[in-house]
Amino acid sequence: MPQLSHPHLAETSDPLSISLQELLYRSDSFRDRHIGPSESERQEMLEYLGYSNLDDLIKDVVPSKILLNRKLNLPLPKGEKEVLRDLKEIVSKNKIFRSYIGMGYNSCVTPAVIQRNVLENPGWYTAYTPYQAEIAQGRLEALINFQTMITDLTGMDVSNASLLDEATAAAEAMTMCYQLRGDDSGNSFFVSQSVHPQTLEVLRTRANPLGIQIVVGSFKKITGSRDFFGSLVQYPSTDGTIHDYSKFVDSMHAFETKVIVAADLMALTVLKSPGEFGADAVVGCSQRFGLPLGFGGPHAGFMATRDEYKRLMPGRLIGASKDSQGNMAYRLSLQTREQHIRRDKATSNICTAQVLLAVISSFYAVYHGPQGLKKIATRIHKLTAVLAEGLERLGYTINSKPFFDTIKVDLEQLTAAEIMSYAEQRRINLRQFNQHSVGISLDETVTLQDVQDILEVFHKGKSLPFSLEELVSSIEHHLPKELIRTSDYLTHPVFNSYHTETEMLRYIKRLEAKDLSLVHSMIPLGSCTMKLNSTTEMYPVTWPELGSIHPFAPASQTEGYRKIFGQLEKWLCEITGFAEVSLQPNAGSQGEYAGLLAIRGYHQSRNEVHRDICLIPISAHGTNPASAVMAGFKVVVVSCDENGNINIDDLREKAEKHKNELGALMVTYPSTHGVFEEGIIEICKIIHDNGGQVYMDGANMNAQVAITRPGDIGADVCHLNLHKTFCIPHGGGGPGVGPIGVAEHLVPFLPGHALIDNGTGITQGAVSSAPWGSASINVISWSYIAMMGEEGLNLATKTAILNANYMAKKLNNAYGVLYKGNAGLVAHECILDTRNLKKTSGVEAEDIAKRLMDYGFHAPTMSFPVPGTLMIEPTESESKSELDRFIDSMISIRAEITEIEEGKLDKMDNPLKGAPHTASMVINDGWNRKYPRQRAAYPLPFLVTNKFWPSVGRIDNVYGDRNLICTCLPISEYGN
Repeated sequence: MPQLSHPHLAETSDPLSISLQELLYRSDSFRDRHIGPSESERQEMLEYLGYSNLDDLIKDVVPSKILLNRKLNLPLPKGEKEVLRDLKEIVSKNKIFRSYIGMGYNSCVTPAVIQRNVLENPGWYTAYTPYQAEIAQGRLEALINFQTMITDLTGMDVSNASLLDEATAAAEAMTMCYQLRGDDSGNSFFVSQSVHPQTLEVLRTRANPLGIQIVVGSFKKITGSRDFFGSLVQYPSTDGTIHDYSKFVDSMHAFETKVIVAADLMALTVLKSPGEFGADAVVGCSQRFGLPLGFGGPHAGFMATRDEYKRLMPGRLIGASKDSQGNMAYRLSLQTREQHIRRDKATSNICTAQVLLAVISSFYAVYHGPQGLKKIATRIHKLTAVLAEGLERLGYTINSKPFFDTIKVDLEQLTAAEIMSYAEQRRINLRQFNQHSVGISLDETVTLQDVQDILEVFHKGKSLPFSLEELVSSIEHHLPKELIRTSDYLTHPVFNSYHTETEMLRYIKRLEAKDLSLVHSMIPLGSCTMKLNSTTEMYPVTWPELGSIHPFAPASQTEGYRKIFGQLEKWLCEITGFAEVSLQPNAGSQGEYAGLLAIRGYHQSRNEVHRDICLIPISAHGTNPASAVMAGFKVVVVSCDENGNINIDDLREKAEKHKNELGALMVTYPSTHGVFEEGIIEICKIIHDNGGQVYMDGANMNAQVAITRPGDIGADVCHLNLHKTFCIPHGGGGPGVGPIGVAEHLVPFLPGHALIDNGTGITQGAVSSAPWGSASINVISWSYIAMMGEEGLNLATKTAILNANYMAKKLNNAYGVLYKGNAGLVAHECILDTRNLKKTSGVEAEDIAKRLMDYGFHAPTMSFPVPGTLMIEPTESESKSELDRFIDSMISIRAEITEIEEGKLDKMDNPLKGAPHTASMVINDGWNRKYPRQRAAYPLPFLVTNKFWPSVGRIDNVYGDRNLICTCLPISEYGN
C-alpha cells in the first residue's frame, strides 16, 4: 500500500471539501486523539497570549540558536488499527517456546481477574507516585500488602515497596552494607559462585566506581575475615541446589560481615526463611507471583532487612499514620531518604519503584493465600522430582540435590549441543551451563505432558521406556528436612479472605475507588509529564508474543523484539540527535547512572581517571547528585541567578578551577525552573573547553521533541524518561524506562550484558538484570511514535508549551509565576510562587495541595525545585476545558485565601486547613467547622455532577514516622 503524505489538516465543517488523501488520514488520526485542545481551542489560547500562530509562540519561547530548521526523519504516522496490525506482524516473528531456563525468570499464570482489572486497567496504571497519600489509599494498601508478603516470606522485619529487579536490588543491598561497615572493615564483598550470573555482573558494575572489591568463590570454602563488609548467597542456588547457609552466616557474623540472601519467593513458601538462619537482608524478585516474563520486565524487585537498618534501606517504604479524624491511613514513610532532600548524601539514587508490578504480585498472594501458594509450590516441586526421577532412570546424573524446582543435569551420553538441538525440535528452551551439563527450571504452568516432553528430549526424541504414572507413584520430595518451612506466613486476614473471583474483584475495585488517576482528572505535576497513555499503546503489552518470552531466550526466537528495539532506537536517535541509544536502563535513575558511567568510561579510556568532578546546578533533580556519587564523581554545586538560570559566571569559574579534574556537568533542559535557558550552548562550550562532558537530564524532554535536540545543543549523553515523554504510564510510581542516547565517542561505553552478544563489541557492564531492561513496555513508546509521526510529535510539543503558557498567564495574577524566560514566557511547565501566602494568611503550599483534592485534582509538584512553591505541567493531552476547570479551581482556592487574609475566614478553621474533606466528615452530625459543609465539599458547581471523594482526612506525617508501622494493619482498621 503506497504511503500518503499529509500536510497539516485544517478543521472543516464540510467533509465533502476534504480531499481523499486527507480523509484517509483523518479517519484514523491518532494525533487528534492524543492532543487535547482542538485547533480552534489552540487558536483561542494563542489569541489570549497575543499570538496568531504556534510557530510565533515557539520562536519567542525557544532560543533561536537551538531551534531545529528541518523536520525529523521519521516514518509517516499510522492509524491505530494499522499500528496494531503492523505490530502484530512484527511480534509474530518472536517464537514462543516453553522456557525452562530459570535464572530467576519463570513462566507463571496472571490470574484473569488481576490481568483485566489491574494490569489492563487505567484506573491502576495511570496513577502517580503516592506522594499525596489521601488520594492514593488504594495502591498504598496494596503496597503494604506487598511489604507484608515479603517480610513474612523472608522472615525479615521490614521490606521496601519494591525495587527495579533482583540484580539491582542485590547491588542496593551491597551498598547498604558498605555504609554499615565498621571502621576496621575492608572494602571486599564476597559473592557466592552460585548466584545468578546477571546478578554478579550488575554487582561488578556497581562496585567498580565505589572502590568495592568483588570476591567470587565457594561459600563452603571462604573463611571469615575483617576484609569483608558483606556477602551474598543464592537460595536456592542458580543451579537449583538448596544449601544450608547457617554455618556460613555464623562464620560471617563472627567478623561482623553482613549476609545478604537472594531468595526465590515461591521456594520460601516451603523452605525455611532466610531470617530464620540469620540473614541481614534478603533480595529477589516477585516475577513468578503473577508477572509475565516480558523478555525481562518490568518486574518488581524487593529488599527486606532488619529493623535496625530500615533508615538506610533504599527505595520507598509504606507506613501507617493517623488522619485528622483519628483514623489509620497509609503514607510514604521515612522520607528523609528522598534524594531531593539529601541529594549527594542520599543512600541511593532510586527515586521510583515498580508499583504496578508490586501491586499485581501482592494481589496474586491475596488471591491464592498461604495455602494456595503452598499448593502451587508443592506441585512445582513434585513435578521437578518426577522429572529428576525420570532422568535418572534414563541414565543421567542430577548434580543439584537437594532441589526445589531447578535441576542441573550432567551429560555423558550426549553433549549439551545435542540436547539443545533435540529441545529446539520440541520448541523447548533449556539452560546450558557448559558442554557437559544443562539446567531445567519448572514453574506453575508445567503439566505432566510437559515433563514427558522434556524427558523425551533427553531420550533422543524417542518414546520413554516407562510411564509417568510409575514415576509419580515412586517419587519422594527432595527438600532437606532441616530446611523445610515450619513457620507460618501470610496469616493476616487480607491474605485469607478473597479467594473467590467475586470477592477478589470487589476487593480490587474497592481499592481502585480510593485512588485518583488520569481517569478522573488531569494530574498537573511539574517535571512528571502525566499525559495520555492510550489504550492502543497499552493493548499489545499482554499479547503472548511479548509477555511469554524469556529474557535469555536464543536470538533466533526474538526477531520481533529486536526489530522493535532497532526501530525504536533509530527513532530516538533521530529525535535526540545522538549516535546510539541503549534501552537497558529500567528507570530514569538508572539512565542517569548509566549515562555517567559512560562518561566515566570515556575518561578512563583516555587515561584521565582523575576527571572525577561533576558540576551540578543547585536547581537540579535530587537524583542527579545521588547518581553522580554512585558513579564515582565528586559533586560541586553551581549556583543559579535570580531568574532561575544557571549562573554562567559561577559555572565558568568552577569549570576553570577544576579544569584538570572536571569530568561532567549535569544539566536539565529546559531547566528545572521551567524555562529554556538562553545560555545553554555557551554552558556546554564552557564544559567542553575545560575537558568535561555534558550530561543532559531528559526529564523535560517533552518540551524538546521535534523542535530542538539535545545532541545539537551540545550534550554528550542524555537519558529519556519513556514513562514521561513517550507515554509509558507511571503505574502508580513505576514501571519506568530510562534509556540513554550518546554521541559517537561514547558509544563504546553504553551498557552491555555478559549473557548476550549484541554484535556491538560493547564491553561495559550491565546496569539491569535483563539485557533490554523492561523490554515488554517499550512497545508502548514504539506505538506512540509510529502513530504520531514527525508532524504529530511536533504539534504535541508545541501544544504542551502552549498549554503551560496559557495556564501560567491565567494564574499569574492570582499567584505569580516565579520564573519566566524570553518575552515573559515559560517552557512546558511553570512554578507558582505561594511562599508569601504563609505570611499573609498562614496558608502553605501543602494546604493548597490538600484543598485541591476537594476539587477533584491531584496537586502540582509541591516544594520542588523551590521550597514553598507549586510546579505545574499540563501536558499536551489535556483539553482546554480541563485546563480551565483546573484554573477555576486554583482561582477559587486563591479567593478562599483572600478571605482568610481579610479575616472573613478563620486563620486555622477554614476550608484549606481542614482539607481534604471526606464524605464521612461532611455527612457527620457532629460537623462543627466555621464554614458550611457545602463549601467544604462542593466549592464549585461542576463538582455536583463530578465529585471524587478522598477516602481519608489529612494525614499526620510526623506521627507516622515516630510510630512506624509498615506491615498490614489489624483487620479492624480496614474499610475506613
